[in-house]
Amino acid sequence: MLLEINNLNFSYSVEKPLFQNLSLHFDEGKIIALAGESGCGKSTLLSLIYGLIDWQSGTIIFDGEKLLGPKGNLVPGEAKMKFVAQNFDLMPYATVAENVGKFISNINLAQKRETVTELLEVVGLEEFAHVLPKYLSGGQQQRVAIARALSVMPKLLILDEPFSNLDFPRKIELREKLFRYVKQQNISLIISTHELQDIIPWLDEIVVLQNGEIIQQGNPEQAFKNPFNAYVAKLFGEVNIFNEHEIADFQLPKFSYYPKEIRISETGFEAEVLESRFAGNHYWNKVKTLNKELIIYTDQKIENPVAISFY
Repeated sequence: MLLEINNLNFSYSVEKPLFQNLSLHFDEGKIIALAGESGCGKSTLLSLIYGLIDWQSGTIIFDGEKLLGPKGNLVPGEAKMKFVAQNFDLMPYATVAENVGKFISNINLAQKRETVTELLEVVGLEEFAHVLPKYLSGGQQQRVAIARALSVMPKLLILDEPFSNLDFPRKIELREKLFRYVKQQNISLIISTHELQDIIPWLDEIVVLQNGEIIQQGNPEQAFKNPFNAYVAKLFGEVNIFNEHEIADFQLPKFSYYPKEIRISETGFEAEVLESRFAGNHYWNKVKTLNKELIIYTDQKIENPVAISFY
């Protein structure tokens, strides 16, 4: 067991506790997503694990050692971990390469240059090696910070919304290279996100927080197919949610359906097509049936009348 959180209690104020008896356990070498909407406690939990803020009670054990937090550490943070938060703390007058190599020993300069080059390739910034951070975008600075964190080969890398500042093509490129690299190096990774669909192919486990409580934890495929509630289902992207009365009226086996789980069929519920729009690799459609508007994806543009079935 790499990380154990036992009965953790934390609050910013006495009136409103955030975590009450929170317990979590992570195995080594896994990629874990800490998911939830803004304000659910993701960033706070990451800061607690890394030792940036103190907790009221409970224990955090990492790699067999009980962590003490800021009260027990002269310098905040844990030696075997690296945390890339929303502020990147880059050295402004050092180049990108110098920032990435900040924590690498100078004993073997050739090896250091090779490592820096490899890490810049992982984050897609090879051509910016000699550029100062002030000339980089926010997303590029974030990637420099990730490369610097990887340079010390931490046992645990913690990333807080690492793709939030990236455009779509860079996000696609970085996520594959990053996840592949940490797997190859057996680096454990905890990554916070509110958009699970961006990273689900690489995840070993998902932990969903809602108002400081863990409401679902486990296999990504199971979480996707069997979300605990509407809150969890919406973290995976666009979804159609049904209340208890609608489930009974439609005689549906579950409360949530992703757009691809509702299909045009020869028989089924008669539906009125309200909109049918080209969306790249599919058509985005809004239909109305039984006084409810639903979103469905199709391969072709659709027109009235249609029948739909749930799968």
